[in-house]
Amino acid sequence: MERLSAFDAGFLQAEDADRHVSLAVGAVSVLEGPMPDFAELVAGMGERLLRIPRFRQVVRPQPFDIGAPAWVDDPDFDLSHHVHFAALPHPGDDEALFRFTAEAMEPRLDRERPLWQCWIIEGLAHDRWAMLMKVHHSIGDGIATMHILAGLCDGAAEANGGTYVDAIRAAHEPEPQGFSLPKPTLNPARWAAAARDIATAAVKTVGVTVEGALQIVNGLIRSGGGSPLLGPVSTMRRYSAVHVPMASVETVCQAFDVTINDVALAAITDSFRAALLRRGEQPRHDSLRTLVPVSVRSNDALGTADNRVSLMLPYLPVDKADRVEQLRTVHRRLTRAKAGGQRRAGNAAVAAIKLVPYALSSRTVRTLTGLPQRGVVTLATNVPGPRQQMQMMGRTVLHMYPIPPVALRLRAGVAILSYHDELVFGITTDFDTFPDVDELAFGIKKAVACLVSAARRPGPGRSGLTLLHPSVAYL
Repeated sequence: MERLSAFDAGFLQAEDADRHVSLAVGAVSVLEGPMPDFAELVAGMGERLLRIPRFRQVVRPQPFDIGAPAWVDDPDFDLSHHVHFAALPHPGDDEALFRFTAEAMEPRLDRERPLWQCWIIEGLAHDRWAMLMKVHHSIGDGIATMHILAGLCDGAAEANGGTYVDAIRAAHEPEPQGFSLPKPTLNPARWAAAARDIATAAVKTVGVTVEGALQIVNGLIRSGGGSPLLGPVSTMRRYSAVHVPMASVETVCQAFDVTINDVALAAITDSFRAALLRRGEQPRHDSLRTLVPVSVRSNDALGTADNRVSLMLPYLPVDKADRVEQLRTVHRRLTRAKAGGQRRAGNAAVAAIKLVPYALSSRTVRTLTGLPQRGVVTLATNVPGPRQQMQMMGRTVLHMYPIPPVALRLRAGVAILSYHDELVFGITTDFDTFPDVDELAFGIKKAVACLVSAARRPGPGRSGLTLLHPSVAYL
């Protein structure tokens, strides 16, 4: 019997705290046609789906929360409870697909069954079809979910080794240097120097972590200033997505010496600035405190289904009108956030949860997630995806669209996914309070295009650095 970590179980508790939210994440794969026979498709996909242990297990809570819930095999497992068929109405365009995606993601997953669903969708224009995977966040974070989805593709064994998330930057970036014991020595003259070095390193390490922790706490408790993007949500959702050429993003990265994540967040900044202006709000420097999850997953844990993330809480510079200045400011703020220890502090907090008795940690998480959070305004999560175009049941996967959840009073969330030769932005919003989701998506695409134009103009501050592969440019 395998138990959920307190962190994984926290997603179930956060969902319990607000009856209007579902903390499932997902991805839509658009494939070229023709679609295989449905029975043949279910048989082929079912075999692959059942290789994933979590897809055959249910969550069993402990009485009175005295211990963490457990993953146990479902004795009544029935694949037909999880794999569904849908057909889009004519003309089967992207708008119809996105509308169906929002509706499919709205209901909570049934906790009496394994926490996932698969929708096979026909009727897309241009001889295409789609598959939507919906997985509860308690099963895994974005990288874990992408690794699970890799197993559904043709040649999964080869794909996992060469095309999926096997080289994320977080796995290669060394942790901030702490301190280590010096080599043993018999020279008393060196003992005092060694002790001084250890004390200095320890103080520096603790200081950086504490500074990061204070920044995170301040970001969580400080009010977002009554932002119209923050507040109660309904049970209904809207969804939209756009993709931009990875080559265009690389052009911006090379010109301004920034990462893919910097470019993505700058584009999100510009589009949210326009969203605030549409609402009659004058964007301020503190209008868009953003939750940016950061992977702390090592390469040897890619196949583990769980959540291994820390976080940063930067302000995105929506107060700046110039797109290049937005990009430079995003880069500076993320660099400062990393240097200030936010990632380390978040990771330390997650590790500390494991040391606290589950009854206490679960009650704490439930209490905190039930409070009306007012500091963070939106979510922007970056998931490195497949580097090569994938095949599923012999059909080419043309596009992959990530689907983030909406929760904790955040009325809009953005997930960023690199797939093949494009960078994809998937946006989920509350149906009632954020109806302009398509404008938000279009604004992101427009901002990237404007940054590409700026990168191609001669001017100071250009860099000829070679860009890391998209899947490693996590931050």
